[in-house]
Amino acid sequence: MRTWLATAAFQGRRVVSDFLRRTLVVATLLTVGAAAAVAQPNNEAGGEAALKLPDLSAVTFLNGAIDGHRLLLIGILFCLFGLGFGMVIYMRLKNLPVHRSMREISELIYETCKTYLITQGKFILLLWAFIAVIILLYFGLLQHMEAMRVAIILAFSLVGIAGSYGVAWFGIRVNTFANSRTAFASLPGKPFPVYQIPLEAGMSIGMMLISVELLIMLVILLFIPGDYAGPCFIGFAIGESLGAAALRIAGGIFTKIADIGSDLMKIVFKIKEDDARNPGVIADCTGDNAGDSVGPSADGFETYGVTGVALITFILLGVRNPVVQVQLLVWIFVMRVMMLVASSLSYFLNGAIAKAKYGRADEMNFEHPLTSLVWITSIVSIALTFLVSYYIIPMLGRDDTQWWKLAVIISCGTLAGALIPELVKSFTSVTSRHVKEVVISAEEGGASLGILSGFVAGNFSGYYLGLSMMGLMSIAFYMSTMGLSTMGLETNTMLAPAVFAFGLVAFGFLGMGPVTIAVDSYGPVTDNAQSVYELSLIEQVPNVEAEIKKDFNMPVNFDRAKHLLEANDGAGNTFKATAKPVLIGTAVVGATTMIFSIIMALTNGLNENVDKLSLLHAPFFLGLITGGAMIYWFTGASTQAVTTGAYRAVEFIKANIKLEGVEKASVEDSKKVVEICTKYAQKGMLNIFIAVFFGTLAFAFVEPFFFVGYLISIAIFGLYQAIFMANAGAAWDNAKKIVEVELKQKGTPLHDATVVGDTVGDPFKDTSSVALNPVIKFTTLFGLLAVELAVTLTRDRGAPVTNVLALAFFAVSFFFVYRSFYGMRIRSAGE
Repeated sequence: MRTWLATAAFQGRRVVSDFLRRTLVVATLLTVGAAAAVAQPNNEAGGEAALKLPDLSAVTFLNGAIDGHRLLLIGILFCLFGLGFGMVIYMRLKNLPVHRSMREISELIYETCKTYLITQGKFILLLWAFIAVIILLYFGLLQHMEAMRVAIILAFSLVGIAGSYGVAWFGIRVNTFANSRTAFASLPGKPFPVYQIPLEAGMSIGMMLISVELLIMLVILLFIPGDYAGPCFIGFAIGESLGAAALRIAGGIFTKIADIGSDLMKIVFKIKEDDARNPGVIADCTGDNAGDSVGPSADGFETYGVTGVALITFILLGVRNPVVQVQLLVWIFVMRVMMLVASSLSYFLNGAIAKAKYGRADEMNFEHPLTSLVWITSIVSIALTFLVSYYIIPMLGRDDTQWWKLAVIISCGTLAGALIPELVKSFTSVTSRHVKEVVISAEEGGASLGILSGFVAGNFSGYYLGLSMMGLMSIAFYMSTMGLSTMGLETNTMLAPAVFAFGLVAFGFLGMGPVTIAVDSYGPVTDNAQSVYELSLIEQVPNVEAEIKKDFNMPVNFDRAKHLLEANDGAGNTFKATAKPVLIGTAVVGATTMIFSIIMALTNGLNENVDKLSLLHAPFFLGLITGGAMIYWFTGASTQAVTTGAYRAVEFIKANIKLEGVEKASVEDSKKVVEICTKYAQKGMLNIFIAVFFGTLAFAFVEPFFFVGYLISIAIFGLYQAIFMANAGAAWDNAKKIVEVELKQKGTPLHDATVVGDTVGDPFKDTSSVALNPVIKFTTLFGLLAVELAVTLTRDRGAPVTNVLALAFFAVSFFFVYRSFYGMRIRSAGE
């Protein structure tokens, strides 16, 4: 089995590997040759990598009882508790009862996922070479930074990649334990175990993810010398951003190729969901993990890390008083530790309530306990935010009121983490009016009207979610005007306090970190559980009911089990949708803080060139227009990769599916579908990454304030594009679920119409929208280096040199933009 999986992965990447090597050589020569030719000595390393941390032990907390360094050392114990929490649940899931037929399918899915991840790991290292070239150029050749410091940046970029990659691997292992155990737990016909197991898996991933990320950042903060911490943080952030972008984009393309290829067979051959004879189903199960587990896990890890680095960077650049710097740094990390405590307490409290209410119930709405978990966590987090702030920063500077004002700002983000999912449910839940309208429209007007109703849901969601974010950020802005700039001191001690407030809102978005990841990870387990049930063919195992009764002392109700798994999948779809706007909102709000770092460098601390941050400065305005163009290209390129791959998958499945005389599809046919998915996922990712990479360089080299406008634009365009696409896609998905579960109309024209809507929504919700999050953050983070490189070259060699390089970089970027369609398009037989 491992042999054919490895062969599939090898064949999938061989198509692009030669081209990638040639491109890497050309890019390296172009970048190194051009920059080395103009590099001039410079004695000071600039930018975020030159930041030095203040002495944390110089300031005491808790009425002088403990210094900042020792206080944060205690935080490491909480990280270890989080890791232990995750591992305990991991072992519990592994040891849950499961029938051998279901375990064999889940292990097959895991083996396929392993092969996919190994292939992606090698691919990410090749992409990392592009970043390494720029790091070496800027810090080594241009800034003449000592070799050790450059090596640290490179090393911690690999640590960031390893972090994203590691939590992604842990996520698929946990989920592939949970999928078969959930399927097996459905057999007695009771709903509570079907809800409990996916949530336990999600909490395991969430606690592990947040604990690992926080532990790495605390190690940098506490054990790396202060003058090396800046390079460590920036390298770590760039690495995790690259890893998340690659895993999110490629995983999103892979999963939707497989999903569409599998789903369309229901229309073509009138077969049931996850029919074992369909060779696309195994690839679909792998894709559920690659796109809905691997991608979100890596994305979540990166989101928490990058937001933290953004706030650290702001504090060191925008706060002048070193004592206040230490107070804010320690406070932020103590608040991060508090996230783990709040989430674990809320999980146990909600679990006790849910068990008391639903433990023996015959019916339950799977969304209700998930909703209560989100709200309980939000309330507990807000309460702890005020309590911890009161004790950690009762006096900030000379102001004894800032503790509650900062707590209010963070709470705006924490409230958003609960309010946004509630709003998203209004457009995506199986009980929402918008989703019901999709069904009603499709019933009368077929796929056409159903798709239009989904567009309506997505557009309306953008309005309501956008206004809710604006309202909460406005409260944060108002609080930032209440003395945050001076903190009772004689002079201004903080620049742009509104930007810091927005960064804290992003921080607050993540205040329920493990729970946000848990409800997002709930979906892939429920989806896979349905598939494992069907693929196991457990109903056809001889004397299986007697066997299960004897070995596990369980009654069996197959019809009831299938109903519960389908209904739970609808809840999983809804809560997968709720996490997406939270992550994209965090990316956009957090990007504001990173963009501020660039502005600080370009304006010499807001002392010059501030007038260029205006619509009256033409390059800035043109940058605003350019960002929108890139967002819409990216949407098209990622969808094109799915479309072409799905076409090839459907073409193969239709030609090779066997419905007579067989119980399962052949291993060779399933292998071929996996190969097709891998091939087009990597091909699409290659085009997108190189276009984004060289586009970022090109626009940074055009003019610095053009680039600032560009970054602002991709954040805003990306926010609304992602919200629209994610919620429209989820509405189409759950409309299909209503037809299957509530209306019991599988195989009807209405079902066919909603399946078409679902396949349209697949790349909307799980490819293009979700990948905008890491693309925005990667562009902003990498832009920190790119714009500093451009400014240095302009200063030393003049504008003509940077203009020529901008043109060269744009030419490379445009080639891959062009190739993302014309090199991927579906050709007719005569072409």
